[in-house]
Amino acid sequence: MSEPSSPAAADAADPIVEAVRPGYAFEGAALELGGLMLDETRLSDVRIRIPLAMVNRHGLVAGATGTGKTKTLQLLAEQLSAQGVPVFAADIKGDLSGLSAPGATSPKIVDRAASVGQQWVATGHPVEFYALGGEGTGIPLRVTMTAFGPTLLSKVLGLNDTQESSLGLVFHYADRAGLPLLDLADLREVVKFLTSDEGKADLKDLGGLSAATAGVILRELIAFSDQGADAFFGEPEFETADLLRTTAEGVGVISLVELPRLQDRPALFSTFLMWLLADLFHDLPEVGDVDKPKLVFFFDEAHLLFNDASKAFLDSVAQTVRLIRSKGVGVFFVTQSPTDVPDAVLAQLGSRVQHQLRAATPNDAKALKQTVATYPHSAYDDLGRVILSLGIGEAVVTVMSERGAPTPVAWTRLRAPQSLMGPADTAAMEQAVTGSTLHAKYAAAVDRESAREILAGKLEQGAAKARAEQEAAEDAKARREQDTAEDRLRREAERATRSRPRSTRSSRQDKTVVEEVMGSTAFKQVVRTAAREIVRGMFRTGRR
Repeated sequence: MSEPSSPAAADAADPIVEAVRPGYAFEGAALELGGLMLDETRLSDVRIRIPLAMVNRHGLVAGATGTGKTKTLQLLAEQLSAQGVPVFAADIKGDLSGLSAPGATSPKIVDRAASVGQQWVATGHPVEFYALGGEGTGIPLRVTMTAFGPTLLSKVLGLNDTQESSLGLVFHYADRAGLPLLDLADLREVVKFLTSDEGKADLKDLGGLSAATAGVILRELIAFSDQGADAFFGEPEFETADLLRTTAEGVGVISLVELPRLQDRPALFSTFLMWLLADLFHDLPEVGDVDKPKLVFFFDEAHLLFNDASKAFLDSVAQTVRLIRSKGVGVFFVTQSPTDVPDAVLAQLGSRVQHQLRAATPNDAKALKQTVATYPHSAYDDLGRVILSLGIGEAVVTVMSERGAPTPVAWTRLRAPQSLMGPADTAAMEQAVTGSTLHAKYAAAVDRESAREILAGKLEQGAAKARAEQEAAEDAKARREQDTAEDRLRREAERATRSRPRSTRSSRQDKTVVEEVMGSTAFKQVVRTAAREIVRGMFRTGRR
């Protein structure tokens, strides 16, 4: 496909220009996306933009692999940062780390910038690097198990509705029993305790939690731990308020979290990002409509969040996305196809940047048809054909205007990012991490007393109490046996004394009485008992 011509060559009276231009004539601050294309070869001078005040009405960036979604995310992030808006994004492939360094110029970039009226200047941006649990280059991101909660954890573990409800009971029990759940080990120990002999009574009190279901949960937790998930849970817990930072010059800080080994633990990563979003919703105050967002959250590989999700989980996501707008937070989902996002969430996304889709299979063709159906009326004769024919770095765009109405669909040639389009230097990233003001706050893990230690102490106290009770019972039994033997001995002596006539006691008679007593069965029993108690006192053992 040939390169589009310059804007000057476009027909200003073209019906597409007349239909699209008024819809993007915004008065307030806006993010520049690019120039309006009339077809594969003609480019107009119409600027396609997103009003900054409408970014918190959320958005979608979609398209097949290799069509330019990451560069679009980079373009939006650097403009938001320049306008004082903090940004959070997951760096799936490591390419977004280049936001921290100025871009490299080339004739191709110069030509592209000129074609869309862009004054291209190589620019780096303030970036904070994070890594889940410290896996990768970045400040460790951790969350306590209690804060993560049973709903999100059930999504990660792949539990069904019944098991999810049962896991909720485990969390409820831990909270009621004063057992802090900080990491996976804590939760495992609580489940193990409930399925042990000592915890059977507590398990019964929970009612809806069966021993079999508790066993399933425990096995899933062990498998989850074997995947290396222990590193993600614990303290110090990340404070999401640290995402809402700007520099002294008023430039928004871009927070990037590295996601290594995504293919091994896809549900964990997407669900962890959902926790961050939910925690922001919980902590931030209501602000209503604002001139610019307090934070924009890019949710890359969004399909991982929704795959095999329960209805309760999807409802929770939809509610969070719907309500977090009033907290001043915008959310952009980045995925391959709009059909990856549930309808309840998709309906709330005011801006759409649709890169090329491919119709190689019947399912692809169906997805294309569904995608076209979600767009407002278009000036293009066949929007589906336009989407299929998009080149790299081109997209079909519609956004929410300043008055809250969808703008006309615009075939757009996107601007070029001004930061480095590729990974940043690893040494520079490591230096940025160690030099960060947040490094001292989060770098070192903290291991305070939690459910694991409390339950271990409780079991040890129970075992010590049981040992003490057993020893007390044995001592009492021995004393009873000794008292009984002594009573028998006294009775034998009294009978022996009464059986002889009263007379002056001679030494011979006394000797006879003593010999009879010492030879009696009762006396021998007392001696054996006393000897056994001496041995038992020395070694704490002996036959019973």
